[in-house]
Amino acid sequence: MSNWGFPDFDDHEGVHLFTDVKSGLRAIIAIHSTELGPAAGGVRFWNYADEREGITDALRLSRGMSFKNAMAGLPMGGGKAVILADAKRTKDAALLEAFGRAIHSLSGRYVTAEDVGMTDADMVTIASATKYVSGLPVASGAAGGDPGPYTALGVYLGIKAAARKALGADDMRGVRVAIQGVGSVGGGTARLLAADGATLVLADVDGKRAEKLAAELGAEAIATDAILAADVDIVSPNALGAILTEDTIAGLKAKAVAGGANNQLAVPEDGHRLHERGILYAPDYVINAGGIINVGLEYLGQGDEAEVKARIARIPARLVEVWDESDRTGEPASAVSDAIARRLIGR
Repeated sequence: MSNWGFPDFDDHEGVHLFTDVKSGLRAIIAIHSTELGPAAGGVRFWNYADEREGITDALRLSRGMSFKNAMAGLPMGGGKAVILADAKRTKDAALLEAFGRAIHSLSGRYVTAEDVGMTDADMVTIASATKYVSGLPVASGAAGGDPGPYTALGVYLGIKAAARKALGADDMRGVRVAIQGVGSVGGGTARLLAADGATLVLADVDGKRAEKLAAELGAEAIATDAILAADVDIVSPNALGAILTEDTIAGLKAKAVAGGANNQLAVPEDGHRLHERGILYAPDYVINAGGIINVGLEYLGQGDEAEVKARIARIPARLVEVWDESDRTGEPASAVSDAIARRLIGR
């Protein structure tokens, strides 16, 4: 079957391109699968070099959401949206409302929430034009709201599972963790690990943000171009994707990679490279499922914050399932996880 000139096209059910001249909206909504339910996945607001980069990002991220939702046991399919931001990242109510109308035109096949460059306040504006939105501000104790802290919780639990598997560590005291990206997810993960006594090395494109958090936590801040090769036990990527490449994998000193960034492997072969080097890999869409569990249960109206946290607590067991099958079969954890997810969605 043709991939329409995009190598990351994976028999997607639909790729929709939207423009609204009045507001300046240019957006992509990619629906990978609705086999398990409506295609759920956040919207990314980003300035890309060209439209093809935005389409590729939407394709990769939507496929990842299919796998993530399936592995998380949610009755939802996979989709993702990208709003093509201008160089100044201009974002106003008119643009967000136009995006809401674009979502609404798909009649519930796609449900959005916040991702990079978006906030829960933006979701409120989008919700003025469509009901197919989650991640809205909620009352204390309810499911929903900003997914970042829930993603961080799952990543933290996954890192502890990786430390047990790769290092034989019963706790995080003295375990050295390099965290790439210290925004909502990476910063939240860092605080949880610091409370457990982990030794942290931090980096962020906003160097001052990394230095400020390092001072708060008694950690070390280093340059972004040095973080992946830091002399640590675990590397935790929590920024943008495609950072695990042939070159960066060759430079890894860590025994495990476990982080919240989506699409960490630049190409599928990079999962094999990690495996060949004996580096434990936590598949990104398994370890970072906390946020979608939160906003998914909000949208479905199933459970409260306690239920969200109970489901996030199952993330380590899912990782162990993947790692155990990888040990049995000799296949990389990335390939094992993909195979499990495809079985779940019938592909």
